[in-house]
Amino acid sequence: MAVLSLCLAHGNTFFFSIMTKLIVVAFLLLHTSDSSSSSSSSAPGAAGMLEPLFQYIDDHQNQFVQRLKEWVAVQSDSGDHTKWGEVERILNMTAVRIQEMGGTVEFADVGTHQLPSGETVLLPPVILAEFEKDPKKATLCIYGHVDVQPAKMEDGWTTDPFNLTEIKGNLYGRGATDNKGPVLAWLHAVETYQAIEKEIPMNIKLIIEGLEEVGSYGLLELTRKRNDSFFADVDFIVISDNVWATRTPALTYGTRGSSYFFVEVDGPKLDFHSGVYGGSIQEPMSDLIALLGSLLDHTGKILVPGVTDDVAPLTEDERKLYDNISFDLEEMKSVAGVKHFLQDTKEGVLMARWRNPSLSIHGIQGAFSEPGTKTVIPKQVTGKFSIRHVPNMDPPDVERKVKAHLQQVFSTLKSPNRLRVTATVGAKPWVANLKDPQYVAGQRAVREVFGVDPELIREGSTIPIAQNFQEETGKSVMMLPIGGHDDGEHSQNEKISRYNYIEGTKLFAAYFYELSLLQ
Repeated sequence: MAVLSLCLAHGNTFFFSIMTKLIVVAFLLLHTSDSSSSSSSSAPGAAGMLEPLFQYIDDHQNQFVQRLKEWVAVQSDSGDHTKWGEVERILNMTAVRIQEMGGTVEFADVGTHQLPSGETVLLPPVILAEFEKDPKKATLCIYGHVDVQPAKMEDGWTTDPFNLTEIKGNLYGRGATDNKGPVLAWLHAVETYQAIEKEIPMNIKLIIEGLEEVGSYGLLELTRKRNDSFFADVDFIVISDNVWATRTPALTYGTRGSSYFFVEVDGPKLDFHSGVYGGSIQEPMSDLIALLGSLLDHTGKILVPGVTDDVAPLTEDERKLYDNISFDLEEMKSVAGVKHFLQDTKEGVLMARWRNPSLSIHGIQGAFSEPGTKTVIPKQVTGKFSIRHVPNMDPPDVERKVKAHLQQVFSTLKSPNRLRVTATVGAKPWVANLKDPQYVAGQRAVREVFGVDPELIREGSTIPIAQNFQEETGKSVMMLPIGGHDDGEHSQNEKISRYNYIEGTKLFAAYFYELSLLQ
């Protein structure tokens, strides 16, 4: 094994050519945790195989951008159920594109959903699609979503969020990076193989939904239902629904989970004039502020007893992964528009964002928030906050501890008002195995397209489907992002650069090839 390692470390391509595929895979599985090892080197002949694919993508990039423009124009905001018709429209457009490429499409029913008003509505379906199968090939399942966050010009957008606009090489529009751009890039990668009449080296399946932004209603149940059918022959699942951490391409091996809380304080029967009742009653808003203020301190430390007790300890191997990440604190301060972070080092900031839990307060419903003045004492207010979970935190356990803490704090206020705490989401964190063959193929593909080793990163946000797929199907799951670190997903002026969109398409095409070598 020492001789094998030495040969690989010196990039002996002749050695690769005479070793059997089985030995190569065995070595890679043992050593891929070292991102500097030659396991990330592309197989001999990769450049010759991939160059015609890359040329086609370059030649058709304007067509690919135009298609993204057509998709961005669909206002598929899943957070507003009155726009679910637009969600279904973009799902139909996606299905038509797959069918035009020769794929088969099923619109899978995922049932109904009860709205806060009590009304029950039919959920938009989920696309289950596949291209022609070869039993001798491994099967890759691609997940993506085509719904988006809300967006309006008055939110602070510079351009119309639903009219893709190119400015200085950036493509601005809602859904450009999250997640319409990456979904199209996958389809364009498949199209490229077909167009130049090269055999796609993997069997390709797709699962595309339209409710990711609101929690993927019905998708977990569908996954369980189709585990013995649609997922039965799947070997790998890949997701491209996040962004790089820096300017360097990345592979993502973990995400945080989350729980969302509502803290409702209910007081008098009516809103009151503060000049009439102020000082004579215990106001719901005062109670709520006290409750929210008890959750964390000025350093960001969560004050809820026991919530962080189960956080997985930092290992030395994990700590080393942060050394090679080219995260520039000063640049990120500028991007974020802040004078300083709560941590002083690159490693501290990244760990706070990726592998440590956090608590964020998001807003107060029922409070006066319009311009001007209004001297009202609201009768009822609801605070909203979330906690991001990390391994080995358990969402139900977190929820129990949060509720107990808030009840205890409320009891000390001696308030005649009524408290109700509810929670939703409850998504688990996800962490992948960096020794998995997908990460070997991903590293090779990044090197082939971008000429650098990818950074191995985690993602601070929550993508529940990654953990759900891994837990329910038992399949290998990887996240392969193409979005830039400054794309502003969920924010004003969301964008994807033309460079990332087109080079990302090449990355996906190369990934098909590299993964096929590791079957």
